[in-house]
Amino acid sequence: MLVWVALACMAAFGLLLPRGPAPGAQRLAALVRSPSQPGPPPPRGREQQLRLVAAGVAGLVTAVTLGGPVGAVAGLVVGVVVARTSGRMANAEQRRRKARLIADLPIAVDLLAACLRGGTPWGEAVEAVATTVGGPLGEALSGVAAQVRLGADPSTAWLALAEDASLAPLARTAVRASQSGASLAPTLSRLARDQRRTARTAAAARARAAGIRAVAPLGLCFLPAFVLLGVVPAIAGIASTILLPW
Repeated sequence: MLVWVALACMAAFGLLLPRGPAPGAQRLAALVRSPSQPGPPPPRGREQQLRLVAAGVAGLVTAVTLGGPVGAVAGLVVGVVVARTSGRMANAEQRRRKARLIADLPIAVDLLAACLRGGTPWGEAVEAVATTVGGPLGEALSGVAAQVRLGADPSTAWLALAEDASLAPLARTAVRASQSGASLAPTLSRLARDQRRTARTAAAARARAAGIRAVAPLGLCFLPAFVLLGVVPAIAGIASTILLPW
């Protein structure tokens, strides 16, 4: 059994090892790729595979360590817990990224509008705002600016951002302006107002959800006391009335 555990651990480490070109080469390839060429597949499938392997290894180690039927049941439980926990952590990271995008987008759009009103060319304005904002939004804007600087079609470069629902309004606005030649500053100002409204709505929703999550543990703390002080005496009184003769 220890041999199987060792093989499972080796397989997990093999999946964790990087494959293909280095990250720097991947970023350079993404910048110089022709707009008609499809990009690499998203790493979501690989992340799911790694989570399943980690859950399997944890469950197998638990089962071998405990042994017997108890070990098998405990290994199954540990594997399920590890898989669900890792999935929730990945979902939490995606939620944090989306919240950061929603919060930074109005600021970035306002900065873009201010740069355009000051006479800054569109490409330089995008690069300056990307450097200022940073985070996932800054990385996305830097990628678009780099593609345009290397000769990619601006409409195609901006449409790549529309795959993210949070960045789709900015991408569509930039594409319409690049195709029609209209001034971007007034449109960006309206977009900034809309995105600030969206950010306030999202912040209010997160605040309500946080309040609900904060009340749930408090309710669990009071539940045993309620059962012992309210339910148990009532049941005991009813049982004594029914079972004991007068």
